Formats: sequence, structure tokens, C-alpha cells
Amino acid sequence: MTVNRPRGTRDFLPADTARRRYVESVMRDVARKWGYSEIITPTFEHLDLFTLKSGEGIIGELYNFTDKGGREMTLRPELTAPVMRLYINELQPFPKPLKLFYFENCFRYERPQKGRFREFWQFGVELIGSGKPDSDAEVIALANAMLKAAGVKGDMKLGNLAVIRTLLSGLEPEIVSKVMRLVDKKEYAGLEALLEEIGAEEQLKSDLFHLIKLEGKHILPEVIKIVGNIPELVSFEKTLKLLDAYGVDYSLDFGIARGLDYYTGMVFEVYAEGLGAQKQVCGGGSYQLIQLFGGGDVPSTGFGIGFDRIMEICPLTPPAPKTLMLISKPDLHLKAIGFANELRKYVPVHVDLMQRNFKAQLSYANTIDADYVVIVGEKELEVGKLTLRDMVSGEQELLTLEEIIEKVC
Repeated sequence: MTVNRPRGTRDFLPADTARRRYVESVMRDVARKWGYSEIITPTFEHLDLFTLKSGEGIIGELYNFTDKGGREMTLRPELTAPVMRLYINELQPFPKPLKLFYFENCFRYERPQKGRFREFWQFGVELIGSGKPDSDAEVIALANAMLKAAGVKGDMKLGNLAVIRTLLSGLEPEIVSKVMRLVDKKEYAGLEALLEEIGAEEQLKSDLFHLIKLEGKHILPEVIKIVGNIPELVSFEKTLKLLDAYGVDYSLDFGIARGLDYYTGMVFEVYAEGLGAQKQVCGGGSYQLIQLFGGGDVPSTGFGIGFDRIMEICPLTPPAPKTLMLISKPDLHLKAIGFANELRKYVPVHVDLMQRNFKAQLSYANTIDADYVVIVGEKELEVGKLTLRDMVSGEQELLTLEEIIEKVC
């Protein structure tokens, strides 16, 4: 019987894995240099951690199950909620702000399609404990720096949900949520139908559509004409000045809604070149979620990067280390292993594991694209040296182990 991998999952072959690990390490390095510390949360959590945040409707998208103790559990569909749970359980006494990042796999039970899988990887950052413009600006600048380090080019779009919520302040909360979701999905026909259905005033409809279609870097005066110079816009303007200082290239788009009720103010998204319709690679903003899980009134800012989409367009390739293969006749195989132990302190090394003859070992070295072959022979050992053959040029020379290390490393 043949057992295939589950639908919506992938196997990564050695070259793919090496490339993913390399890009991952580049992004990790950026986060650490900005003073963020890595955390790891469980692969599965209690189901209510996610229904509290997103409602019962999310269950259809989850890999949820009842464990042997009768508890409702689920594989994590995202990582913000687990980090908030971790904060409440373990991190409340720590000095603020807390600057955390993570890179983990997540699971969603949805129809697999191009760029969307049931198991996917997310790189994310959460800054907990500060609602200042400085925090918002740093998180956005960090996202920009991580994408740049991965060689990803894209458009950074910023908005502020306080603006649209100010405009909708006269509507019922449930209606506001529906409007935000329609705005987030750019479903303008559905939005118009909803506003007609609730009997919204013509001025509100006109202002809303004007607002969500405004885009550009210098549109704040136009926004102020619509909603007034509200305090949130004053703070947002400080964030923009800080981003200019960071050298972040961005444009404003007040049609970004993120579609989730817990976002409170600044929101941003990054759309990358070369991905077609599914081109959003990063999204985040400022939010209030800790209170929902039983913690205090703690502001946070964060973002998530879709790592699988990044890998579709990322130009980075890992530097390839020189690879050696030790070749010997059977009676000198133990000697070859000893030399391999020393060489492995510096480079990847293969030894024969199949009891091949000398010629077959040389052929195998070609097959695995070894850069060099080190021949362990009786004549070489008599003079305390080894033969180093360059598999590209075919040239070979008699060298000591120390000389080989110096040459190939």
C-alpha cells in the first residue's frame, strides 16, 4: 500500500530545505539585531483560545479535535493568540515593552490553492506593552527591514482604523464589523448594498467611499476634511514622521481594514512584486487582545509574514560550502574515518558507506558533486600526506592534512 502525504501539505527536498533555512536565518538575524527575542509556543492549544478571538465561525477552518481527556483542542491556525496567552501565563511581570518574534508552522483546514496550504509557515513579531507612535514605527520599520533582507520588493501601505471607526461611530457595533469586513475584502458592491439596507445617510455613504479609495503619501489633509483632526490622526502623523526617519517607503491607504475587530489604530500591509493576485506577504497593526484573554489593558503592535509566499519570490540562495569525499581501499577505511573526523570540523565530508571499490567511490563523488576528493592511500600515508583532487579541474596534489584544511576552507 502506498501512503501519500496529506492534502495541503508539502515535502521539502534537501535543496529546498537548505534554501528555506537560509532565508529563515537571515530574517531571524534581522529581528535579533533589532532587539527582539525568539519564543516558541505549543503546536496545539485549547480550542477556545481561538474562538474567543475570532468567534465560533472559525471552527470550520481549524484542525480541531477532542483529546483522550475529552478536552477540545486544535492545531494552531496562527500565532498572535498563543503569544497573548503566553504573555498572560508567563510574561506579565517582565519589563515593558516586550519585543518578541517567532517562526512556526500553522494549520488551517481550507481548500488548498496556489500559495495557500493547510500547513504553512509564519514569521511574526509582537511588541507588547506600548501604544506609542515610536512602537508602531519600529514594528513597521522592522517588517520593512526583514523583507528587504530577504530580497523581497513590495509596496508598503498604511492606514488607521480610528479614522473609519470615527466615521461609522453612529452605527451599531455589529454593522460596523460587517462594514469593516467588506472594506477589508474590497467588496464595494456588497458594501453599498449593506448601507442601502440600513438606510445610511447619503453624506455617510459619500464620505466612506471617498475615504476608502484615498491613496497616496500626502492625503492626510483630505482625510482631516472628512473626519476632523481627531487625536488618533495626530498620533498617526508622528508615526509617519518616524517612518520617514527610518527611511521606510510607504503610501497611505485608509481602505485597509484588516477585517478583525481587535485592531485598534494603525494597520499596514505589504504587497510584493511577482506574486499575481495573492500578493500580500505581510500584514499587521496595533491591537488590544490581552484583555480578551483575562489580562489587563495592554496595547500591542505586531505583524505576520507569510513565509511560503516569500519563498516563491525570494532571490536568496544559501552559500554552498566546499564538500569533500574521503576515498580509500578497504584496509585503510578506518584511517579514512579518522581523517574525516578531523576535516568535519571545517567542511562537510562524505566517506564510503557501501563498501564500494576505489573506482566506484570516485564515481559516487562525481554523482554527489563533491568539490574535492581526498585519497587515503598507502603511498600517501608513508610520507604523512594525502592526495587532494580538485573534481572540477582534475588537478591533484600531495598535501598534509593541515595543508588540505587551509586550502579548502
